[in-house]
Amino acid sequence: MARQLDEQMTERFPVGQRLRVLDVGMGQGTQALRLARAGHKVTGVEQDATMLALAREALAAEPEGIRSRVRLVESDGRDTGVHFLPGSFDVVLCHGVLMYVENPDALLAGLARMLAPGGLISLLVRNGDALAMRPGLAGDWATALASFDTTASTNRLGVDVRADRLNALTSALAGIGAPLHTWYGVRIFTDLASDDAPVPQNPENMAALLAAEERAGRTDPYRGVAALLHLCGVRG
Repeated sequence: MARQLDEQMTERFPVGQRLRVLDVGMGQGTQALRLARAGHKVTGVEQDATMLALAREALAAEPEGIRSRVRLVESDGRDTGVHFLPGSFDVVLCHGVLMYVENPDALLAGLARMLAPGGLISLLVRNGDALAMRPGLAGDWATALASFDTTASTNRLGVDVRADRLNALTSALAGIGAPLHTWYGVRIFTDLASDDAPVPQNPENMAALLAAEERAGRTDPYRGVAALLHLCGVRG
């Protein structure tokens, strides 16, 4: 997904431009720190105290030049208007958040207001059009059959989450003034891998794995059955 995001940022903005990035639901700060290391000014928003502590710990280990480019805010992301002025950011990330929000329309509208004209919004969501894939491939036929007519599912942590369908999110992005520019699939060939599956140690094997996932993530029909969807909209 980082490669997909970098591709869209490079396409949208001049090379070398230092961007203002808002990362809502940043978790432990992986993307926020990666972008700060690339020279961008990043504001990370997170409501989970444990994740926020991990992000602060990771940030503290960075050089001063990187630390100075990162601001951390404790929030669930639905009150962006309280913390920031409209149009304050060139890029807004909301990765792995919408699945925990029952009615995401207000959150999405608030995020769009944070974008400057021409700004990029990046969403990572559970794919509501492919919920039957994982249980079906695992031979769990009852769950697979039940998954066709719902957008509700249970994630690997045993938490009930909500999925989004591509058509519905396409309409939602158009409605908030940040129409869909492109979309990718994420976790196509690797979705059935267990959480403790070893990372390939052979550099060639790892490179091949990433290349295969990246190619599938931009290619029909593979991207349509990905576990996650990465949608990129552009503020008009």
